[in-house]
Formats: sequence, C-alpha cells, structure tokens
Amino acid sequence: MDKKEGFMVKLATLIVDKRNIIYIAFAVAIAFSVMGMSKMNVINDITKYLPQTTETRTGLDIMDEEFLTYATAKVMVSNITYENGENIAEMIRGVDNIKDVEYENDDEHYKNSAALFKVTFADDGDTAESIAAKEKIKELLSEYDMYMSTDVGSEEEDAENLDKQMVVILALAALIILLVLLFSSQTYAEIIVFVIVFVVAAILNTGTNYLMGDISFITKSVAVVLQLALAIDYAIILSHRFTEEKEKHPGDARQAIIAALSKAIIEISSSSLTTISGLVALTLMQLGIGKDMGRILSKGIVFSLVVVFLLMPGLLLQMNGLIEKTKHKNFVPSIEFWGRFVVKTRYVVPVIFLVVAAAGCIINNYIQFAFDSDSVRATIQTEKSIAKDKINENFGISSQMAVVIPKGDYDSEAEVLDRVGKLDRVTDALGLANVSIEKNGYEHTLTEKLTPREVSEFVDMDYDTICLLYQIYGLKNEEYGAFFNDIDECKLTLINIVEFVKEEMDKEVINFDDKMTDDFNEVYDDLEDAKHQLEGEKYSRLIFEYKGEVEGEESYDFIDEVRSIASEYYEKPIISSNTTASYDLYSSFGNDNRKISLLTIIFVFVILVFTFKSFGLPVLLVLTIQGSIWINFSFPVIENIKMYFLSYLVVTSIQMGATIDYAIVIANRYEDLKKGMEHKRAAIQAIDDAFPTILTSGSILSMAGLLIGYISTDAIISSLGLCLGRGTIISIILVMLVLPQILMLCDKFIDRTYFKL
Repeated sequence: MDKKEGFMVKLATLIVDKRNIIYIAFAVAIAFSVMGMSKMNVINDITKYLPQTTETRTGLDIMDEEFLTYATAKVMVSNITYENGENIAEMIRGVDNIKDVEYENDDEHYKNSAALFKVTFADDGDTAESIAAKEKIKELLSEYDMYMSTDVGSEEEDAENLDKQMVVILALAALIILLVLLFSSQTYAEIIVFVIVFVVAAILNTGTNYLMGDISFITKSVAVVLQLALAIDYAIILSHRFTEEKEKHPGDARQAIIAALSKAIIEISSSSLTTISGLVALTLMQLGIGKDMGRILSKGIVFSLVVVFLLMPGLLLQMNGLIEKTKHKNFVPSIEFWGRFVVKTRYVVPVIFLVVAAAGCIINNYIQFAFDSDSVRATIQTEKSIAKDKINENFGISSQMAVVIPKGDYDSEAEVLDRVGKLDRVTDALGLANVSIEKNGYEHTLTEKLTPREVSEFVDMDYDTICLLYQIYGLKNEEYGAFFNDIDECKLTLINIVEFVKEEMDKEVINFDDKMTDDFNEVYDDLEDAKHQLEGEKYSRLIFEYKGEVEGEESYDFIDEVRSIASEYYEKPIISSNTTASYDLYSSFGNDNRKISLLTIIFVFVILVFTFKSFGLPVLLVLTIQGSIWINFSFPVIENIKMYFLSYLVVTSIQMGATIDYAIVIANRYEDLKKGMEHKRAAIQAIDDAFPTILTSGSILSMAGLLIGYISTDAIISSLGLCLGRGTIISIILVMLVLPQILMLCDKFIDRTYFKL
C-alpha cells in the first residue's frame, strides 16, 4: 500500500467511525441553512450585473439616485370605436393612484379598431396602491378584449410564478430521478440513501447562498435542479463501490465501506473536476451573472461532494441490512447489439460526424443572438408576454430612451430635444425645455425666459408686485444692474422665478391672498413634478420614445446618431435604454464567449491529460463533446429563432464540463479492456458496461433541462433549459456511437501519446 492509499484508508476509517459526530454536524448545518433561506436577496434585473463602467449601468445608477420615474402601463382595447376609447380613458383616469392617461386621435393611440392608452401611475409602481390600481383597471375593462403590458407588480408576480414553476419542475425531476434510479439500481433501499444525500446537499447549497451576497433569479431558479442532475454520479459511484467491496469483504460491511470510500474519494474528485472547471470558467465572464451562476453551481457541486464523502458512508453502513434485503434483478438490458452496430459502422459514422460537426461549426457563426429578454419567447407564454406581443403587433415596437446630461444649460437641452425629436424613429421627446404649463390663457415652457409683464399675465398677479419680486431676486443673487436699471426687459426662466417665490413664501417674506396662494402653489406643484422626473441635483434627463426593434445594427446606429447629436452640446452624454443595455451586453458577449469556450476547453483538456497521462486521448474526447456543442447550437439557426446569449454561454460551459464525464467512462473502459481482449470486442464490452452509468446520469441531466425548458414561462430560463437538455442528448448519442469508433480508429495515435510522470 503506497502512502496515498494509506492516507485515504485512514481518512475513510475516521469518517466511518466518527459518523455520529458527523450526523450532529450536518444537523446543525441543515438548521443553519434552513434559517438562511429566507435571507437570500434575489436580483430580477439582469442589467444590474453589467460592469459599473458600462454606459447603461452608469445611467441607471444616476437615474435611480437623482430622478423619480413613474410607473407606466400600455393598455390596448380591441374592437371599439375611437369614441368608446375616450370613455374608457375617462374611466381609467378616475381610478385611484392614476396620474395621467394619454389617448389621442392618431395612429399612436388608435389603429385597426384598437385603442392604446398610455397610463402613468402616481408612483414608481412598487406600492400596493399601484398594484391595486392595475387590478382595478383590469376589473373595469374585464368585459372588453383588453391587453395590459406593465411592470407594475410584475417583479413580485414573476418571482412567485417562477417559484411555483420550479417547485413543479423539481417535483417532476425528483420523480424522474427516482424512476431512473429504480431502473438502474440493484437494490431499492439505496434509493432512500440517494434521496437523503440529494436533499441535504440541496438544502446546504440553497441555505448558504445569502453568504455569497445577491443571487440572480436565473441562478436561484435552476441551481437546485442542476445541482441534482450534475452531482448524481457521485452518490452512484460510491454506492457501486460499496457493492463491489462487499463481495471482497463478505460479512464485514464496515470494512467494505471504508475500502469503498478510500477508493471513491479519488475517483469522484477526479470526476467532479471537469464539471467544476466548466463552472469556474463562467465566473471569469465580464458580465457579473456568470460569476453568480458559476460560484453558486460550483458551491453546489462542492456541497454534493462533502455530503457524499462525509454523510453517505454512515448512511450506507447503517442501512446495509435493508439494502441487502431489498435487492432485485438488474433491469438495465445488455446492449451488445448496439456495440456490434457501432463496430460495423466505424468507417462510415465518424466521417459523417466530422462533416456534420464541421457544418455545425460554420453554422454557429450565423446564430442570431438576442441580448434583450423580450426578443426571445418561452415555450409557454404568460398573460404579460401575450399582451406585449399583441400591442407590438398592432402599434409596433416602441421603447423609451433617456439621455442623461449635466443640468443647467436649458438652451442646449432645447436644441437636443428639437433635433433628436425630428429623427424618423422618434415619436415623442420630453425634457424641462419643452414641458409647458398652461394658465390664464397663456402657455410657457418651464425653461422659457420671461419678463415681469409675461409672468404677471401668466400667474394673474399684480405687475408691480412681480417687478418687486424680480428686484428681490437680483439682490439675493447679487445681480444689481439689470434688475434695477431696466426691470421691464429683465428675464428669468419660469423655473427660477417660481422656485424663488416659493422659497420666499415659505419664509413668510412674501404673503399672498388665499386665491393667489392657491394659484401659485398649483404652478409650483406642476413644476416640481416635472423637475422630480427630469432634473436632479447634478443631472438632467431627456426622455425620448422611439419605434423599431430594440436590438440590431440599425438600432445601435440610431443610438449612435442620438449620442452624436447630444455630444455636440455636452462632453459626455449618457444614454440609457433597452437598446443601450442590449448593446452593452452585446459588447461584452464576444469577449466572454471566447474566454469561456477557450478556458473551458483548456481546463478540461489539462485535467484529462493528467487523468489519462496522454495527450492524444484528451484531444479525441474534447473533439467529441465540442462537436456535440456545435451541433446543439445549429438548431436555433436551422429553426430561424433567436438564441439568448446567456443560454449559449452557460450551456457551452456546462455541456463541456459535465458531459465530458460520459466520454471519460467510455474511454476508461475501452482502454482497460483492450489490454486483455481484441479491440473490437473491447469496444463492444465498453459500450455495454458504460451504458448503465451514462443512461442514469445523462437521462437525468437531459430531462432536468427539458423540464426547465418546457415548464418555465421565463424566456431566459426556458431557453437555457432547452439548450442544456438538447445538448446533453446529443452528447450521449455521440459518446455512445461516435466516440468508441474514433477510439478504435485512432488506437495507434493514442498509444503513441501516452507519457509517464
């Protein structure tokens, strides 16, 4: 026995003999984890994971800090007249907590017998009042053919629906795991041990997520299911080892589990390295959600290892009697017929594979990547997504864009508003420089410079009083000349004079009668409402509504055109919109894609080199799985659908890191068997021996992915699940068909590339 084996036996003996202490430690850890589950902070906005240096992230942070953004909704009612629409608009205006309803006689609001109401709520939407208002509108229009698109209350609703869906997915995944294990195991009782191990590992990982800081809704949703699917091999390996060792140590279950654990620690650790390496590659993404998913899933794998190494040996030992009593015949059939087919077609199938894989590699260059979540659709549509599609179909896609600039230069603001507002795609422009207030038959913009006479007429105040106010303003601001020499020609912006008067009223320096005070306060309230939305402490923002697709070269060119106009007046204008968010994600994608693909392959290749002590064999294994990845991502191109970029990045790393294990199983079996038998026979036997392991692990991972894909109504999560499920199935087919053929054809190449450490 060498030193390493001696250490492993001692470690395994310690774990088995101290199992009662280990049980107590796990009980404490489970209690801690259960309490931690409620402390987890979930992030539902993927743009929060953009690097702080990006324009979108900078703009969103400034707007969150400096501006009030009212919640909005688009409400479309079909099959009505324009006049009916006017009545409905009045009904909506009468709902509590509704600030404004925009409805006019133009193509933006009435088209094809459908009316579109643009509703503004009286707060940011994260309140019970706004949610109640939304529900009241639905109730009022319940008899109409109505579609509502809004984010009011949607974060909470989406999170609740997603949690419910993931409970269903997890339940179905658990059922599938049980059925697969019942089919592939040789004793019923060991399944009880598997279930305990899976549940404990999932609780520990979920309950400690809050220690990692915030967690994305994507990671939270898929982590448990993927943890079970990715880590199931570890429990199966130890259980099978235990069965083998009991034959060598009849009647001595303790010695059998010690021997099994001492051997399984190295085997399971090696198996887990490829999976972990793929997940580690995710953490190196520029986009923060990669780090989020990579570290949480990696932590899940580590917890699975810890539970298998520490908790499972004691459980197997204590339940050994029941395990022996519940043995049953092996349900997994022999598939030697498949092995013979593989051997017979070894000169044809690899050529087809190389052609298909090469075509897939080329086709992958034509994937239409989506960077806006609204550009992809889940398999199951929600009421919200259906409403958005219906509105876009009738009135076209429209989005809002904010241009954030230093405050104070109202002339420049007016120029930018005017020039950008005239661009073809822009349907509306809003800023302090074009917000107007109408009173006493006069209308002025907030930034318009007015003489005392114009202010007097506008607010219906005594002219001499207004002149006096102008002079007091001049004294306060140390501008003596103009305000005393030629007061009639002196001009102040409406903002300046109204804010100054309000300040003096609050100090009781100026007193008006009740009517004048009410009139003035009304003007002041309108001004403050506009300022809260459009001007902060350091910045102003201009808001534009524009038509057209959110992403794509034309949209990015449009944003560049807006930036070019704003840059003529401001040094560093900041533009924030769905289009700029998509562009920022698009900009980071290329680098992240290359980084993840390259690092995953390098990590896996290096692990395989030292696992097999060969340079040639890892090349063949990586080629097989990389081919499956290329084929997998050819489907969106063939189907002419957009591929959400994050699904591509995540599935690429998981598919390479996790399914390479299937290739390792086949390669290990074949390389061992060919030493004692003819190579064709070794290939047939290797396929037959590896089938139960690959069937068990592969079917669970693929079904977990497909369940997520077909049940989740979140487009991002659905896309990720479908790609993972499809990719795993393709990997299984290639490993069970193409890989043995490649190994046989490349025997001499493999033998020549072995080395000794």
